[in-house]
Amino acid sequence: MTYKRAVKSFTMGRKNDREKKLLNRKLTTKVEEEKYKELVAILSKNPNEKMSGLVRKILYNRPVTIYTRDLTLDNTMEELAKLRAEIRAIGVNINQITRLFNTYPEERRKQFFAKIAFAEYLKIEPKIDQLLNIISKLSKKWLSA
Repeated sequence: MTYKRAVKSFTMGRKNDREKKLLNRKLTTKVEEEKYKELVAILSKNPNEKMSGLVRKILYNRPVTIYTRDLTLDNTMEELAKLRAEIRAIGVNINQITRLFNTYPEERRKQFFAKIAFAEYLKIEPKIDQLLNIISKLSKKWLSA
């Protein structure tokens, strides 16, 4: 029995040299301190960019990506992540109880597992209220403008 192995050759999706515009002209210029600080401030908001690429984008009227981060949302995002984990854990508990509920045909056991599942379900309500409270605060902050 012989096995044949198919080998695929592929290219990385680069353009041919004919299609690619070569950047072969060096341009040197001087700017005022104020303009230089403005460019450096833009660069600080985009860690993946270099000064030459930024100036090139400006010269060719291409969009310049600026990343911003609202530090006031750090605590809110942490709280949302915590709520998500807690709600997920309660949901997993309810699923496990439901599985047990469906395994036993006896009415007494079904009632027992139904009571446990309902108790778990009641734990979700305060978490949902807390979640809605956070979302309403965020919507007031971001949608008020």
